[in-house]
Amino acid sequence: MTPHAPFSLAHSSRHPSAVRRVPWAAWAVACGLVLSTSGVQAQSLVTLFESAKDFDATYQAARASHDAAQAKADQARAGLLPSVGLSAGASRSNVDYASAVPPDRSFNSQNATVAASQPLYRPANRLGFEQGQKSLLVAKAQLQAAQQDLIIRTTQAYFDVLAAEDTVRFVDAQKAAVAEQLAAAKRNFEVGTSTVTDSREAQARFDLVLAQEIAAANDLRVKKLALDTLVGTANTAPQPLALPVDLPTPQPDDVQHWVNLAETTHPSVQQASTALEVAQLETRKAEAGHGPTLDLTAQYQMARSPSATTGNILRSNTATVGVQFNMPLFAGYAIQNRVKETLALEEKARADLDAARRSVAQATRAAFFGVQSGKGQVRALEAAEASSQSALDANKLGYQVGVRINIDVLNAQSQLFQTKRDLAKARYDVLVGGLRLKQASGGLSPEDLTSVNALIKP
Repeated sequence: MTPHAPFSLAHSSRHPSAVRRVPWAAWAVACGLVLSTSGVQAQSLVTLFESAKDFDATYQAARASHDAAQAKADQARAGLLPSVGLSAGASRSNVDYASAVPPDRSFNSQNATVAASQPLYRPANRLGFEQGQKSLLVAKAQLQAAQQDLIIRTTQAYFDVLAAEDTVRFVDAQKAAVAEQLAAAKRNFEVGTSTVTDSREAQARFDLVLAQEIAAANDLRVKKLALDTLVGTANTAPQPLALPVDLPTPQPDDVQHWVNLAETTHPSVQQASTALEVAQLETRKAEAGHGPTLDLTAQYQMARSPSATTGNILRSNTATVGVQFNMPLFAGYAIQNRVKETLALEEKARADLDAARRSVAQATRAAFFGVQSGKGQVRALEAAEASSQSALDANKLGYQVGVRINIDVLNAQSQLFQTKRDLAKARYDVLVGGLRLKQASGGLSPEDLTSVNALIKP
């Protein structure tokens, strides 16, 4: 029996007293769930992920951070390119002579200058440009990590809704089965073939199932709200799994392969590795503070001013081309201390890289063994489902012939539906675990959702 298949428990008409105690709150919750999902077209996992990419604030922030890093990397290129500036000025002068000749006079002066500079030898600028490109790689790794996290969050929320729907369905089926058992116990008591204990046990179990029904309905509502908030769509309706399902196995089925892959391709390892390269470049840039710099300079100036003595207008155009050499001699030990600082930061970056590799290796092993354990649980629960169904049938038959009591049947029913619920959730956990394994190894991509989506009922 599959979680999404209609239940075919044949039972006689319920005794009126078996359902008269159903509280109105339970019916209101159930009707609200039906009304909230009616008329809504079911969406696939891929469709909801695409909606989440356009709506999720965390992913949007990571994408904006990547765009900012791109612009910052372009800024670092400016240190290698020429710079050109234009300056202009105007002034008015008033000359007051002590003698009567020449007379006092006022005159205006104007000038305009175009200056250009091209770095010829500036190692720090070249290293700064390389740092900008490395920082862009860090931003790309951060965006990749944000996308992988969004894939996991969307998939988890998707299957959380399916698991909650399964729970509601199983509780409803269990309620129907317990109501049938309650009606049978009341009939047997009325004809004198059973004691009042059977009726009271069945009634107590029926009331307990009603409480579980209300809790399951509320949990489903909360899970749906979480998925709606993530993807930015109201009343989402995830498509269920197509059962029976063949759960995928990690390929290759070797934990060391996945660990080796994680230590080289995981975004956090890539970030730490690139951060180490940036720190090494910073050390080289600090050491370059001891060295000389050489720039090519060019200038063109136009000036206009009258002579202070004759009053004639003087015009001049001056063009200058040259090179400018600078050599730091002593800076109060600032450069030496800056080098010491960058060397310490370089060691920190190296330690961060080691920590990142160890962390992803541990997470990858845990994810790999989690998938293997999950598949084992699915196989065990499938066997337990068949055994629980057989035990329920046997207890029902024993109850009819008088060798089993009512509580035995009720316990067998509860065990069967609990096993069905656990089995459905275990399947979802295996699928999410497979994606978590790829995330832990750094290879998770939106294309991996296609294989999961192929297991979903259209």
